[in-house]
Amino acid sequence: MDKLKGGLVVSCQALEHEPLHGNGHMAAMAYAAAQGGAVGIRANGPTDIAEIKEKVDLPIIGIWKKHYDGFDAFITPTKEDARIVAEAGADIIAIEATNQSRPEKLDELVTYIQDVLGKKVMADISTLSEGENAQALGCDYIGTTLSGYTPYTKDRAQPDFSLLEELVQEVSIPIVAEGSISTPEQAKKALEIGAAFVVVGGAITRPQLITKSFVDGLK
Repeated sequence: MDKLKGGLVVSCQALEHEPLHGNGHMAAMAYAAAQGGAVGIRANGPTDIAEIKEKVDLPIIGIWKKHYDGFDAFITPTKEDARIVAEAGADIIAIEATNQSRPEKLDELVTYIQDVLGKKVMADISTLSEGENAQALGCDYIGTTLSGYTPYTKDRAQPDFSLLEELVQEVSIPIVAEGSISTPEQAKKALEIGAAFVVVGGAITRPQLITKSFVDGLK
């Protein structure tokens, strides 16, 4: 926490359909983020995590986006996913902690990550009640990551500063501001509200989205 507090964590992710998909690209992106002053990296999947770990000496928040038939939770949803992410080199493991259906029980997943894998848990949530539940389960960090991504939060304004404020007031463990933060001013506002640190992804590491924002701005 001392290394992350008050700083910027850069999310270096590219899915299979995106131009920069591949662990080499993501490691280069993480290295660039480190040169720019990032205090940590958030990365998806064991190959990206392992490559980034070799290139960058920063704490890594590791996830694995996996979809299981019949279930909606998709961020590191099982103990096996968490084990592979941990072995790849993640220092903190982020998991979906929403009310969406999941292949394994949330409390058992949290306990496994902390007690068996010996890693910290970041709970990605979308509402205050989910954050309160994550604290009750003993999670180490809570992220506003999934506001706007669950069916019951699709209409919330983004970045969801109101959720951040509620969590800071009602929850005692560190709150991470993540989700749709696209400017330095918004990142600073998140810290002023009380976020422990800020995670920014697409606004830094997805050039196709950055380009589109400029193109749209010219219209």
